[in-house]
Amino acid sequence: MAHQITDEQWEHFWENGYVRIGQVATDAEFKRLQQRMDDIMLGNAPLDYDKIMMQLDREPGKNSPGPQSRGHKGATLLYRKIQNLELDPYFLAYLQKPIFQEVCTKIYGEGTPVNCFRAMFMNKPAKEGTYLVWHQDRWTDLDRDPKITIYTALDTATIANGCVHIIPGSHSDLINPSHGSGFLTQKQIDDIVNNSTPEPLELKAGEVVLLHNWLLHSSGTNETDIPRRAFSVCYMHGETKSRHGSTFRRVFGDGAISVADL
Repeated sequence: MAHQITDEQWEHFWENGYVRIGQVATDAEFKRLQQRMDDIMLGNAPLDYDKIMMQLDREPGKNSPGPQSRGHKGATLLYRKIQNLELDPYFLAYLQKPIFQEVCTKIYGEGTPVNCFRAMFMNKPAKEGTYLVWHQDRWTDLDRDPKITIYTALDTATIANGCVHIIPGSHSDLINPSHGSGFLTQKQIDDIVNNSTPEPLELKAGEVVLLHNWLLHSSGTNETDIPRRAFSVCYMHGETKSRHGSTFRRVFGDGAISVADL
């Protein structure tokens, strides 16, 4: 499926911190991703689950998410997060599509190697989900902030089923640079969010949106019988260093991981 981002779309991104790209997978590819995600949750995918980070939406017997750790947590569709999906051939092939390389080249520069900071499934199961407070995505463990996330709706995302809300134009500065994960204090939420006009980022199943990582965003719970699943990939400059010694898989440039490597 040929696809290219227009100059007008880039102008919208620079000004607002996000832009809708549309569907970049074929219908058949997209259906395979949807099914693959269910297979991973149900334990039916031929993966090394000991390398996959998984978190249940609700810890058994508690009203809060379970721990996020490596390994399968049981055959259920009630997962909240699943990370390291660059180790799955279906999701790796998707996140390495040429249009995503085009985006990374525009953001990081021609010839710059690009690594995957995280390739993550996010889910708000039917009648479930965890409220996510307003924040910017950033990580003080790194010597430079990853700039972009590419977010693909695996289901239709609506206000009712917990779609992401954003504040367009809020990506120009870090609001709370001393906080390692970019979350706002309650006072900052009151001062900034309540004096802005949050926009619900409703998406069709298969639709892709490019997000600046500093764009303020939040999401609610799912009040419907329809899950709100998404695949989110954060691309980082390939020379980024972790102060804790973490390493990241290259996805574009010399030494990039390929489906044949898996």
